[in-house]
Amino acid sequence: MAKKDAPPRWDRKMQQRLARGEAAALGEFYDRFASLVHGLAHRVLEDEEAADGITREVFAHVWENPESYDPKQGPLRTWVATLTHRLAVQRLRATETAALARGGGRGTPEELERKVRRASVAARADYIVTSMPVPLRAALERAYFQRRDYRQTAADLGITEDEARRRLRLGLQLLATAHDTGPSPEPGAAW
Repeated sequence: MAKKDAPPRWDRKMQQRLARGEAAALGEFYDRFASLVHGLAHRVLEDEEAADGITREVFAHVWENPESYDPKQGPLRTWVATLTHRLAVQRLRATETAALARGGGRGTPEELERKVRRASVAARADYIVTSMPVPLRAALERAYFQRRDYRQTAADLGITEDEARRRLRLGLQLLATAHDTGPSPEPGAAW
């Protein structure tokens, strides 16, 4: 059995390939994480063009700095999501601060921070849901998007009612952590 803090094999190999400058590795990395990166950036910025820009920045950073990923801090997926989140929040703050300075801003600095926090919580919730094991995500989707109760969810999934309640409870506990955000962490740190 592998050590608990050892990164997944794919993560280690990908980092090594990127460090060697393998263009094909960047393509694979992009294929695997582009929708995550763009989705998180869009969730924070609420702007397609800005999300495209952050996506380019993230992949440029990964290509130029593959060694900045520290496998001891967690999976590559979490690192890239954290990097995306940090860059998107920086862009949001810069854009809104510039608008405030020009007098065209939509509120006060305190309102900007509330907006950043709301965007961060929403992006974190999206990340948590997409990272959930499929059984938990399926139960939550049925219960909350299809408005099914735990009995209907159990029947839909072919599981016991107790198992449906357990999955829903665990899924909600994971989602509750989306509100436990402090200052934006550095890439590699727990989000």
